[in-house]
Amino acid sequence: MSETKSLLERKFDRRLLLAGGLAAAGGTAVVASAARGQTSHAGHEMPAAVAAEGQPAHLSAHGAMITVGEVDDARNGFDPAKLVSDWETGTVSTLPDGRTLRTFEVTAEDKEIEIAPGIMFPAWTYNGRVPGPSLRATEGERLRIVFRNQGSHPHSMHFHGIHAARMDGVPGAGLIGPGEEFVYEFDARPFGCHLYHCHALPLKRHIQKGMYGAFVIDPDPARHPEHDAVARSRLLGTPENAGWQEFVMVMNAFDTNFDNENEVYAVNTVAHAYAKKPIRLLKDRPVRIYLINVVEFDPINSFHLHANFFDYYNQGTTLTPTLKTVDLITQCQAERGILEFHFREHEPGLYMFHPHQSEFTELGWSGMFDVVEALS
Repeated sequence: MSETKSLLERKFDRRLLLAGGLAAAGGTAVVASAARGQTSHAGHEMPAAVAAEGQPAHLSAHGAMITVGEVDDARNGFDPAKLVSDWETGTVSTLPDGRTLRTFEVTAEDKEIEIAPGIMFPAWTYNGRVPGPSLRATEGERLRIVFRNQGSHPHSMHFHGIHAARMDGVPGAGLIGPGEEFVYEFDARPFGCHLYHCHALPLKRHIQKGMYGAFVIDPDPARHPEHDAVARSRLLGTPENAGWQEFVMVMNAFDTNFDNENEVYAVNTVAHAYAKKPIRLLKDRPVRIYLINVVEFDPINSFHLHANFFDYYNQGTTLTPTLKTVDLITQCQAERGILEFHFREHEPGLYMFHPHQSEFTELGWSGMFDVVEALS
């Protein structure tokens, strides 16, 4: 009985954490209201703080379990509304053998960030943001990543790709101390949706503190003549790719009290960012999502799309779907893939996406697509 009570108390504390952060931003009455709770029209318990703010109708999903107030994006130094489609392509030069050399510069630094209104988190970052920059290259290019550690702990960059052991970003092979620099260099392969993260110990803390990012390698159409059209549609900069609406979504979470449980969940760091500011889509253009799960302390995460279905490319390393016509996929930590879908047959409106672990949704990981006929 005591174990059951302890579990319930922990879950209640996790939900109240968001309300507690709001109190710091908007008054202690928020916490009291949230603790009492109200009942929504569906009979679910709903924090009074949410109802009192008069949230727009599209924020009432899941019993109006949503944060109140706004995160200061300027202070954070990154905006989830922009980060979702922001690709870092580095600088390009030509090697003596004629191949393309693509160079990225990445710096580790300690930085306090706001992950929900009024809730600050002492993060370790790549280039001052969480997730780190979304690195994008083309299959077969030579990649050079100049990594500088300006943080307070040893850090590295471990790439989920193919490379030599000395480039692995682990202790003794690319792990560097504060004030040091290391250059990772390898060929971009295989094509797909990958990631990078710090591999310093304790690993669960270095990842959970914010040291991860997307690493996407586009297929070279010349190497895949049997799937030329699909390969071109994925290759950034081609006319075929320009017809797609592409987004990067890194599913993450934060253990704010260091008890090895997460209190805040999100896509691209800020709780409910895309619920409050839905991602606008043109209904006649296809959508491609590069989805990556880096949540620590929970064994699995998921992505569910409302009122629609998608094709899924696990790891993104194939040009044909590994799953067709599904509306839910699950990912273990570090698992990733590509989702493709469209809204051509839908009426304009707001379409929700979220994990199918309801607790994750209520603690920050949910959003909306705003499907429109034309961009205003």
